Amino acid sequence: MNAMIKRKGFTLIELLVVIAIIALLMSILMPALTRVKKQARTVRCLSLLKQWGLFFSMYSEEYDGKYMGGFRTSPPNRWVSAMAKYHKWDPDVTCCPNATKPWEDSYGPTGYEGEEELGSTSAWGWTEQGHWAQPLKGSYGMNGYCVDPPANLRPHDRPAGDFYRGNNVAGAAYVPLFLGALRYNGWPQETSPPPAFDGQQWDDAGHMGRYCMNRHDGFNNCLFLDFSARKVGLKELWTLKWHKSFVEAGPYTKAGGMMPGDWPEWLRGFKDY
Repeated sequence: MNAMIKRKGFTLIELLVVIAIIALLMSILMPALTRVKKQARTVRCLSLLKQWGLFFSMYSEEYDGKYMGGFRTSPPNRWVSAMAKYHKWDPDVTCCPNATKPWEDSYGPTGYEGEEELGSTSAWGWTEQGHWAQPLKGSYGMNGYCVDPPANLRPHDRPAGDFYRGNNVAGAAYVPLFLGALRYNGWPQETSPPPAFDGQQWDDAGHMGRYCMNRHDGFNNCLFLDFSARKVGLKELWTLKWHKSFVEAGPYTKAGGMMPGDWPEWLRGFKDY
């Protein structure tokens, strides 16, 4: 009887073999599970942007097909405050699922200091502006040329004709409206240089860099002016029609002579456009 009981037990070697097999299976499965989680967050982000498409559609219908005036109006009329009744100051609506950790004190008593790496998965905020009802955390930004400023203003020294004042324009499917960003707006130019590292350009010198960050494995998610939403390659950002006189074959595109080795090292492995 004792011999039979002993034969039913596991030896130490057998237990170690089982543990080793489990560890091997986990090492194989964990990367796949991580990829699935990231893909799910990307899908969730695109779903949020499609929801934002409804918000922008309702807003423009309410204001005769026009968008808000932008920050150069008095008082400033950015999307954050102008569309508050739609997003309801909810960070689950204003944040990409891949960028929910806020960085704080960006607007402290002395303003933004330095160009440290904030990280592409950081959310801007909690930020508070004088014309906002309350602080907000977000990780999406609007194309600063999709506004309706007064005729006597030239925001960022752009001609009045450069702005997309509403969504009823030719080529709307190639005009970025709302997308993942390090700040809540930006004014890219075809000459805007790529960021030296992922998540670098928050300040006023980095307009395209505010949108060129690796949140979705070489892509950013973008809502376009026709309210379609899709993934956009990071280098593809320079080929979109950010404003009406934007050169889509500028110096940072293949058509403009940009070579793969000309990009900062962190961008070289991504698809060229």
